[in-house]
Amino acid sequence: MPEPSLILSLETSSPVCSVALHRVADGSLVGQTELRLEKSHSSHLSVLVSQLLENTGHTLQDVAAVALSDGPGSYTGLRIGAAAAKGFCYALDVPLLAIGTLQSLAHQVAQRTARPENYLYCPMLDARRMEVYAALYRHDGTEELAPTPLILDADTLREQLAHHSLLCFGNGAAKFRPLVAGHPHAGFLMGIEPSAVAVGELALGAYQRQEFRSVAYYEPFYLKEVYTTTPKK
Repeated sequence: MPEPSLILSLETSSPVCSVALHRVADGSLVGQTELRLEKSHSSHLSVLVSQLLENTGHTLQDVAAVALSDGPGSYTGLRIGAAAAKGFCYALDVPLLAIGTLQSLAHQVAQRTARPENYLYCPMLDARRMEVYAALYRHDGTEELAPTPLILDADTLREQLAHHSLLCFGNGAAKFRPLVAGHPHAGFLMGIEPSAVAVGELALGAYQRQEFRSVAYYEPFYLKEVYTTTPKK
């Protein structure tokens, strides 16, 4: 029986549910699929994986590791992704890889930007009201600002904007755009969503460095405690 040769990547941190397959040997993309349907992750994730494997002529026995988007993002989506990834890892006896959602977003944009060294990359995920989860990265993945919750106002990232050209993107960037309208160092890209392809591209390096996570004890990186209420009796 041939050795497992693929990394299976799952992205469930946003309303877009996506999966991807990459070859361990050279990092090439084997295939990807996604579904843009609200609150569909729990019922469609395993179906997307099965369809992708079938369409690319592979089986689960070809999977050498499972990677997932680590967060921050949708609490429910991250929980669903973690449960699925753990299930695959237990069943196949393969390692688990966790890739930061903001990091993979920045990687996705930097890989497709002309003269990427000219910018700091600022992924922003909507955290409701005027709050976002944000971070800053250089084109090579160097972290300039660790993932953090930001309350958006006209002074947000003022120091960084004074010295760098920022590219802002993600589903929270639209809330920041009018606050810095006209600023010469503030650029925005709309329509950028988290992707399992970017997760898989970063997961290859993590796999080679053996940066595996504990399947038993892994928890997604929520960044903030989930807000819950106690039902009234």
